[in-house]
Amino acid sequence: MSPAEEPSSRRFEIADFDQIRGVPCPCGTARRAFGDVEDFPATLHRTQISTDAQTHYHRELTEVYYILQCDDDAVMELDGETVPLKPGLSVLIRPGVRHRAVGKMEVLIVCWPKFDETDEWFD
Repeated sequence: MSPAEEPSSRRFEIADFDQIRGVPCPCGTARRAFGDVEDFPATLHRTQISTDAQTHYHRELTEVYYILQCDDDAVMELDGETVPLKPGLSVLIRPGVRHRAVGKMEVLIVCWPKFDETDEWFD
């Protein structure tokens, strides 16, 4: 890579989620991008939600879920309220909201500030 192509000097970044290793998370398996980009204040996750996702919350992080695909009966639990999901729907989750996705689905999650695994809390 030439100096002009180094990430710190480019005006854009590219993430190929098929090349990013999936990691376990309370929801299922997440592929996280842009965590190492210093001048970008967020991370972007493509997450496969398993049917046994755990209810959790974040003290600092805000998340926006964008539903890429899901089963017909998929829902999200938000502070005890059940919200039906469908592809194309987006849900903004503020810090402190207990949440979990129920049903099999694939979602895109914008997380800011950058994702920090120490900010996952369980009751």
